[in-house]
Amino acid sequence: MCGIVGYIGKQQAAEIILNGLEKLEYRGYDSAGLAVFDGEKINISKSVGRLKALEELTHGGETMPGNIGIGHTRWATHGEPSETNAHPHLNSKGTIAVVHNGIIENYIKLRNKLTKKGYEFKSETDTEVIPQLIDYYYKGDPLEAISKVIHRVEGSYSLGIIFEDHPGEIFAARKSSPLIVGKNDSGSFIGSDVPALLKYTRKVYYIGEEEIVRLTPDEINFYDADGEEIEKQITEIKWDANAAEKGGYDHFMLKEIFEEPKTVRDTLNPRIRDGRVMIEELNMTDEEIRDLRKIVIVACGSAYHVGVSARYVLEGMARIPVEVDVASEFRYRNPILSKDELVIVISQSGETADTLEALRLAHSSGCKVLAIVNVVGSSIAREADSVMYTWAGPEISVATTKAYSAQLIAAYLIAIKFAYARDMISSAEMKEYIEDLKKLPDQIDLLLGGKERMQRFANRYVAARDVFYIGRGIDYAIALEGSLKLKEISYIHSEAYAAGELKHGTISLIEDGTLVVSVATQKDLYQKEISNMVEVKTRGAFVMAVTNEGNSEIEKAADYVVYIPETNKYFANSLAIIPLQLFGYYISVGRGLDVDHPRNLAKSVTVE
Repeated sequence: MCGIVGYIGKQQAAEIILNGLEKLEYRGYDSAGLAVFDGEKINISKSVGRLKALEELTHGGETMPGNIGIGHTRWATHGEPSETNAHPHLNSKGTIAVVHNGIIENYIKLRNKLTKKGYEFKSETDTEVIPQLIDYYYKGDPLEAISKVIHRVEGSYSLGIIFEDHPGEIFAARKSSPLIVGKNDSGSFIGSDVPALLKYTRKVYYIGEEEIVRLTPDEINFYDADGEEIEKQITEIKWDANAAEKGGYDHFMLKEIFEEPKTVRDTLNPRIRDGRVMIEELNMTDEEIRDLRKIVIVACGSAYHVGVSARYVLEGMARIPVEVDVASEFRYRNPILSKDELVIVISQSGETADTLEALRLAHSSGCKVLAIVNVVGSSIAREADSVMYTWAGPEISVATTKAYSAQLIAAYLIAIKFAYARDMISSAEMKEYIEDLKKLPDQIDLLLGGKERMQRFANRYVAARDVFYIGRGIDYAIALEGSLKLKEISYIHSEAYAAGELKHGTISLIEDGTLVVSVATQKDLYQKEISNMVEVKTRGAFVMAVTNEGNSEIEKAADYVVYIPETNKYFANSLAIIPLQLFGYYISVGRGLDVDHPRNLAKSVTVE
């Protein structure tokens, strides 16, 4: 959430910053602002709403001349969206400007201290304590002052800072919130994500925990929290800039849904060789896999739903106990962990705050941690013992689609690998699973070819008030994600239930015309799922079913049926989720909503 961009160099800063912030709109925000040094003073411009308002206010940056500046798109946490609360924030003298992603947890204590020292605060934000605290410690050396601030603030932050009396420098720092820096022939850049800088450079540095950066037009220097200079390795971004553009699609979400076949192939193919699953990133021997007592999967949102599906696949295929936790709950329930357990954390961005803290908790308990992430060099990728990248490329839409599908593939591969290492499947069975996996991209393509049919059906329910998703086993995991897709981009109340729980209270909510989406891909559960469909239909529900080709019996209980190609029962999620993603997308389009930027949501949740 939120976006940071900064530039110092030979060109006008405002135009570059606005362009970078535009590339970060997918992260979610409600206000935006710029701070540019014009050679004499720091000038500030802020606006509420979309970035376009700030662009109009500054005439595309033309009214803010200067070669050094920082910019920000804010997603409100402390204080309502307003020009006063928007970033950048200044010290009382207006000589230090700061943009900030994250949350300062001890800001009240710091604010009270600074107020007693005579500092005046204008906003309701936690961020404003940072420029004021920097001012308090500042004696002419920015690095020294920032170092002292880092030792005082608690919480998460990525910071961009400019000083009026150091016009040839930008400073940056981070803790538990992503930040990168880069350089080209014209100058140096900071950004909170790769797309912000990709137009200008492909070579970036990922900033580590409690590290400080000093940028000039010609060089970049890195320091630890105590101000001691350190060395950093450069990373080259491989994916093309066009991957972060819509490419002719109306929305990023639709583009990314249509990229799922490629994403599945890219995640799958490097891990299959000579008819076997090879996951070298695991860094685990077959003996270590056999010695595992349990697997704990920790994630948030859609990644958590991948974990729910993975539990069924791992337990069914590899016969190893699996526990799945929402990261925010895992952190605070004092979990019982042991060294003979593997913790798998799943995150698209690799910066999800609760998941990152869960990883650290697992490490403190002596557990080996495997991360499934999409972003190379992200915090989770750097701190995990092993990393399995999903190679989904940039995902811009807030509502995840292709990253979710890539994470499923990673989970399937792990399950096959573990099942074979534990002698639960033979070489022949492994090859059968692999053949089914290889078919998935073409099968997804086939489902995408029916998008118009799903669009027509979705148009019937753009005014729906309540939608319920039901399923059993893996189908319940699919229902969870299908429901989330609908609610997060259409704002329709939607819930997913294990179908067997209907009679324990939920069925009282069913009334005439209520849409119930029933997922039925598990053949051994067909009859029970059909019984649940009859239960809700008897009470007036309209039932849409998602099931396998050939299951014509379901037409007796459903009003509308979407068929998916035949596949192994463990891999059904990869196919069944496609029509549900399309359904959510077309409902949102039909309601005239901002599909890629749903209200109150952010792409990368870097605060608790």
